[in-house]
Amino acid sequence: MTEPMEYDVVVVGGGPAGENVVDRARAAGLSCALVESELVGGECSYWACVPSKALLRPALARAEALAVPGLRACVPPRPDVEAVFAHRDYWVSHWKDEGQLGWLDDIGAHLYRGHGRLYGIGKVTVTSPEGEHHVLSARHAVVLATGSRAVIPQLPGIASAHPWTSREATSSRRVPDRLVIVGGGVVGVEMATAWQALGSAVTLLVRGERVLPRMEDFAGELVLEALRAAGAEVRTAVAVEAVVRDGAMSPVTVVLEGGESIEADELLFATGRAPRTADVGLETIGLEPGGWLDVDDSCQVLGHDWLYAVGDVNHRALLTHQGKYQARIAGAAIAARAAGSPATPQRWGPHAATADTDALPQVVFTDPEVAAVGPTLTEARRAGHRVRAVDYDLGKVSGAGLYADGYRGRARMVVDLDREVLLGATFVGPGVSELLHSATIAVSAEVPLSRLWHAVPAFPTISEVWLRLLESFRDESAPHCP
Repeated sequence: MTEPMEYDVVVVGGGPAGENVVDRARAAGLSCALVESELVGGECSYWACVPSKALLRPALARAEALAVPGLRACVPPRPDVEAVFAHRDYWVSHWKDEGQLGWLDDIGAHLYRGHGRLYGIGKVTVTSPEGEHHVLSARHAVVLATGSRAVIPQLPGIASAHPWTSREATSSRRVPDRLVIVGGGVVGVEMATAWQALGSAVTLLVRGERVLPRMEDFAGELVLEALRAAGAEVRTAVAVEAVVRDGAMSPVTVVLEGGESIEADELLFATGRAPRTADVGLETIGLEPGGWLDVDDSCQVLGHDWLYAVGDVNHRALLTHQGKYQARIAGAAIAARAAGSPATPQRWGPHAATADTDALPQVVFTDPEVAAVGPTLTEARRAGHRVRAVDYDLGKVSGAGLYADGYRGRARMVVDLDREVLLGATFVGPGVSELLHSATIAVSAEVPLSRLWHAVPAFPTISEVWLRLLESFRDESAPHCP
């Protein structure tokens, strides 16, 4: 074991969240070490957000082109698969992280490649791929940013079935003729959209009654309708009991509850995530290995004033942009505390990740897209708010009709009636992801609806839906003559 090395901040996990902590620490003049066991850039850069969107973009662009008069005859029956894969490979840097290493050098952060584990208070041990051992000591903070992993259910036959997880689904270099996807969440419906467009015969198996169960009901309904229209078979209220496969290259048989079976060339489980905390040394500081880490709003681990957890590992919001946001908050809190200043995590303050609970934005890149921020109507009511949902048919907006023939979509804003501010908003339809940031600003800034009347949407754009929503709220609120 080498001599201990001392830094102001030691970050374990080099994904987007960990990188952003390093960036904030160095900007504050703190010395910083980053520990990473795989590729600097993490899951999002190489096996999740970036490659999945590269696979999805041709599917969405083709669907939109088919709805534009004058383009339909020019649209090929399938995307050029090799070109799609090449574009994906470019955006993941061919699964190499040299570009990230250059950035670390530029800001003066020290990279340790290997497996990092806590070694008591303020210390981290690193075991390199070559078997070398390093001890890193943190003067001010250790930050765990180890992320999450895909969960594969323990079913009979699973060990020999070689199922895909999101990693294989975003990095595969061949299109399976038949693909069974288990799970109706974001990964399930996005991968169904992408691989159906690339030529797979997709069967989506959903345990519940609907897809995207954590979003407004109409979002899942429109996505489900579009998947079926595109040719995917979607079966709800079904459960997988076992899988059978004789070898990695042979077909796989999925056995359903009741004995029915489905044969496929590949099987993808999109059934949730688990924290990567089983082997990070939590037991050395009295915490249970393998679980999510409880943190306060500054992302400080409860009961440990030197330890922080950002990104998926704290289970506040399993989204890359939120992990980066948490990292900026945690970095600011660490820098303030290192300088001897108080860093009380007050709501919407510089040291509180308030948006994780009050203004969480998310996009599902299906056809149609789903974009949402803040609580759903059900969640807002459950939290005790007196609310009203205001809905509008997006297809009635001039900009939507010009965007695509037969445009189908829907918008909803959830209004706090006591304060007349926006609590949440959901948009479903082609291209609606670009509406989301305006909604996020309105929610996070708690802009009164009376002031939103002065935010004039340009004509003819899909964003005119904002005017229609406000008009609908006014008309529903106005007193009516008997």
